[in-house]
Amino acid sequence: MNIEIDLITACIRKERKAQYDLYKLVFRYLMSICVRYTHSYEEANEALNTGFLKILNNLEKYKADVPFKAWIRKIMVNVLIDEYRKQKKERENTKMMLEYVEHTPMVEINNAIAKMDAERIHRLIMELPIVSQRVFNLFVIDGFDHKEIAAMLGISEGTSKWHLHNSRELLKEKLVNA
Repeated sequence: MNIEIDLITACIRKERKAQYDLYKLVFRYLMSICVRYTHSYEEANEALNTGFLKILNNLEKYKADVPFKAWIRKIMVNVLIDEYRKQKKERENTKMMLEYVEHTPMVEINNAIAKMDAERIHRLIMELPIVSQRVFNLFVIDGFDHKEIAAMLGISEGTSKWHLHNSRELLKEKLVNA
């Protein structure tokens, strides 16, 4: 794989055609890496796009004394490992929830929640203030921690924690009044 420095420079300048040309040049190589670490073509394709975006966003850090192929491989493998960790965390959370549900008699489950359908819960979440709603979804649904949420939303970790607490309190109030 022979990538010219002019192409990399054009990508750093955010020239779309150069970025597309680079994508075409590295697609097969990166896809071969992704296929080894994922379970399906769709997962591999998603990981490749995530990794390529990370490559584009970090091109200014690339040093010409390191082979470009090795540099992009390292980034792609790190993206795949991060994705694996995220999926592992989701699997562990699911397992814990299933174990909790199996060991908790149905009588202990809040009757209001047990009677609600997913659409109604979704509507209640959508009624939350926008930032609290986003924090709630990122934390509870998507499994991000407060540090990650703070970075994504441009707020402090303490503010993220406050929004989560606030959204939970608002949802409790809505459920009691339902």
